[in-house]
Amino acid sequence: MPDFFKELVLTKVLRSAVTYHKTSQNGLTVQVEDVRIRATYSHRKKIPITEGFVEVKDGGKWRQICNEEWSEMNSRVICGMYGFPSEKPFNVRPYKLLAKRRKKNYWGFSVNCTGNESNLSDCKLGKEIQLKGNNTCRRGMPVVISCVPGRAFAPSVSMGFRKAYRMEQPLVRLRGGAMIGEGRVEVLKNGEWGTVCDDNWNIRAATVVCRELGFGSAKEALSGGRMGQGVGSVHMNEVECSGFEKSLTECYFNRESVGCSHEEDAAVRCNVPAMGFNSRLRLGGGRNPYEGRVEVLAERNGSLVWGTVCSDSWGTMEAMVVCRQLGLGFASHAFQETWYWQGDASADSVVMSGVRCSGTELTLDQCLHHGKHVSCLKGSGRFAAGVSCTQTAPDLVLSAQVVEQTTYLEDRPMYALQCAHEERCLSSTADKADPNSFRRLLRFSSQIQNNGLSDFRPRASPHSWIWHECHRHYHSMEVFTHYDLLSLNGTKVAEGHKASFCLEDTHCDEGIQKRYECANFGSQGITVGCWDTYRHDIDCQWIDITDVKPGDYFLQVAINPNYEVAESDYTNNIMKCRSRYDGHRIWTYNCHIGGTLSSDVEDTFPGLLTNQLSHSSLTVSVGLSSSFEMRRFGPLLRSSLLRYVNQLTAQPAAK
Repeated sequence: MPDFFKELVLTKVLRSAVTYHKTSQNGLTVQVEDVRIRATYSHRKKIPITEGFVEVKDGGKWRQICNEEWSEMNSRVICGMYGFPSEKPFNVRPYKLLAKRRKKNYWGFSVNCTGNESNLSDCKLGKEIQLKGNNTCRRGMPVVISCVPGRAFAPSVSMGFRKAYRMEQPLVRLRGGAMIGEGRVEVLKNGEWGTVCDDNWNIRAATVVCRELGFGSAKEALSGGRMGQGVGSVHMNEVECSGFEKSLTECYFNRESVGCSHEEDAAVRCNVPAMGFNSRLRLGGGRNPYEGRVEVLAERNGSLVWGTVCSDSWGTMEAMVVCRQLGLGFASHAFQETWYWQGDASADSVVMSGVRCSGTELTLDQCLHHGKHVSCLKGSGRFAAGVSCTQTAPDLVLSAQVVEQTTYLEDRPMYALQCAHEERCLSSTADKADPNSFRRLLRFSSQIQNNGLSDFRPRASPHSWIWHECHRHYHSMEVFTHYDLLSLNGTKVAEGHKASFCLEDTHCDEGIQKRYECANFGSQGITVGCWDTYRHDIDCQWIDITDVKPGDYFLQVAINPNYEVAESDYTNNIMKCRSRYDGHRIWTYNCHIGGTLSSDVEDTFPGLLTNQLSHSSLTVSVGLSSSFEMRRFGPLLRSSLLRYVNQLTAQPAAK
């Protein structure tokens, strides 16, 4: 074969059987062993491979397809199989010249796709082609396709364009998926993100989502909350798509249908391009393929060598990127000590350091790092970075409604805050405060639910939990939540962190059994479908605002703020509220979970522009009794909130 026609073969298995079977009265479907795109020399170094000859493997031999009956719909299906949203025109002349010089071995059939198929095996078998040696397909040539990669997979030459122009707000997104190109489908409506009900959810609608997001056709249309449960509204139900819509929002759906819960949230798995990500990264020495010391392929002195990653600053976010790059799901742990995993001895040298990831990168080398100038003071050798991966993860979500409805002020004497003071739950000015003085506390309840697919468990094992004599309980996580009061420009004006008293199942959805209970040194955690409630009258369930001046603020609550435990989605771990403090009372309103609003309105609240409070504003009187003053409510809202507060206060205060 001439040197100028070196070929790179990209192979994808479709079916192991070599048959053509009748699926309906309409005809036969294509069943072949493999399909591949053969890239010419000029395209072989491009990743991903987007252009080349289409070949099928039949009877153990690779064969070309005659393009006399080939259509754009056929190309659309092949591109979708390989993870590309669409096909595009190309210069056919060089391919004609190459085809004349090579020996051809045509497949004996044409293909008839409608364009909606997610795989070539779903297309109908076209008419039979008479094989006449070199005279076969005389009026045509072997099929060639050219595909358009999605923005995330486009060649690096487009990086300048991506940096220069701000991306538009998407209308559809995926959440909760372990792999690239999969997740729960969420759509944007009136500035708020919501989910899609799985009634009538099918592969055609799923493919519209995948192509819209820059992936190929859908591999699976998932139902029943298989990618975890969302929050907020269910925006679409009984979706029907033709398959050629540019966006899921263009598809028909039943606007009158109600009653769909998040247990029915729809999800997708999309075909994604072969980027060769897992060829540049590996795990060494682990007991199974899902764990081990992280080893990367790097260029040193003009050659590619395997080496380790410095564990300085190595954490959950970096481990998440590694597991995703290898196609192993989520990270379950990030290790800074890996001496017990004997990796390849030739890969002991550190070749990557200073790694800092946001968690959204596709590969580890996309994260910030030191480049060729490695600097590793104490994270090498036996302390090289390691990970363990898992297919499922928890997803904690704080109830914004509970926080908004239970916020109030309390003036409490210092002599009653000795334990909380020892726990550093008061502001620094409390260190010099008179024992008979009072601290003003902004109190509220927190209800934290696990919407993920696995239980939330503390990273530390029970033998390392710390006993706190003052509160008579063990702390399983150093810090479980952060409570902050911020100025409108984001500056902290007051803060109060709360180490977890315990993590337990306070309540669970119907049919789910509680697994975790703090009593008697029991196991700690939050089961999937259960929630842990931290009542407003527990010590440290507050922010000390004694030194805060009257004004408008943000109340912010962050769960698992140090990413100590891996979750499928961290964007919903932060809750924000608008707060107005007049020196005597406080109003808390417009509370929302991070990621639930569009980027255009995320930090712009209705009450901020109109200088008016929302209908759910709560006016609170200050005093030792901490009584609620319902001044701005109608009778119905007032009675419902009173019932809610009475329900909370009726429960025992100690966890």
